Amino acid sequence: MPNAQNSMRLSCSIVGIEESTAIARVIQEDGYLGMGTEVKKFEEEIATFLGVSPHEVACVNTGTSALHLAVQAVTNPGDEILVQSLTYVATFQAISAAGAIPVACEILPDDMTIDLSDAEKHLTPKTKAIMPVHYASNPGALDKIYAFAKKYHLRVIEDAAQAFGCLFQGKKIGSFGDVRCFSFDGIKNITSGEGGAIISSDPKVLSRVCDARLLGVEKDTEKRFSGERSWEFDVTRQGYRYHMSNIFAALGRVQLQRFIGEFAPKRVQLAQQYVKRLQDVPGIKLLNIELGAVVPHIQVVRILKGLRDEVRSALEKNSIPSGIHYKPNHLLSFYGGGKNLLPVTEQVYKELLTLPLHPGLSVSDVDSVCDVVLNVLKEKR
Repeated sequence: MPNAQNSMRLSCSIVGIEESTAIARVIQEDGYLGMGTEVKKFEEEIATFLGVSPHEVACVNTGTSALHLAVQAVTNPGDEILVQSLTYVATFQAISAAGAIPVACEILPDDMTIDLSDAEKHLTPKTKAIMPVHYASNPGALDKIYAFAKKYHLRVIEDAAQAFGCLFQGKKIGSFGDVRCFSFDGIKNITSGEGGAIISSDPKVLSRVCDARLLGVEKDTEKRFSGERSWEFDVTRQGYRYHMSNIFAALGRVQLQRFIGEFAPKRVQLAQQYVKRLQDVPGIKLLNIELGAVVPHIQVVRILKGLRDEVRSALEKNSIPSGIHYKPNHLLSFYGGGKNLLPVTEQVYKELLTLPLHPGLSVSDVDSVCDVVLNVLKEKR
């Protein structure tokens, strides 16, 4: 059985000498560690990867910051945003941080994306946006979400934190749509250590985001990218210290180059092995995901018949970590504490189990995980 101190981790940053060299280059050759030319180059390379203009990309210090600034750019305080409850709390915190109100909606249990029929029930005159969460990197029925938004005159803010490098109908997530937000934290499909990005072709959104990431100082991005900074300036809107550093950008640039040839195929290969071993097994339900188009950030399964915790305990005894993505936000005290019921989400939450997945694993590691899961379920038949 793999050693828990070796490769058998739930998620893992895959960084090495190339990333170290890039960071050292910034320290030794550039000498400026804040937001400067390295961030500009990272934005340009993300734009090239997605096939959009560099003027449509703004990098920030976290994925949560990306969501926060995106919400602030398209809503006013008191506006309501439709969002699935089953997501990391960062999604809800970003909405409420901007003064908007997250309205918790049900999920479709087959792929854990937002249930539009339930979302429709929550529409009010205050509803101004919908935030689809690409759960486990899966965008779900993104075309239907945009049609829904068009019907009800809503902005769309994609929480694509987990979906960098994924495709929808042959197009890269982030290359189309309204406002799209990525995360580059330590365990995402690519990492910049910490970081995120907002992508939008709406110049008003990008202008607001670029100013807001630098404390609201107008046009300061242009100065930073030319190696200068603003001394005489104006501030007309609330801003934050959310900019990305040159060090993080240097790391991210290396990771971006490794994604297509290294990270993406390995993640897909491992996820395919999970499918091969666990599909059609009584007591397990896999998510409906098109692997290949989707490059999975996490490997989520549903353990049925009340056996989730028993399977998790067996994994722990074999030094295999597992997780639960996520506790529904409507159950958290700050967001209602379960006052409003979402029965589908609450039932699925009891069944969720996240198994190890990252490019540092081997196919035999996946087999070891599956062996433990299958042994528990076999004993309970």
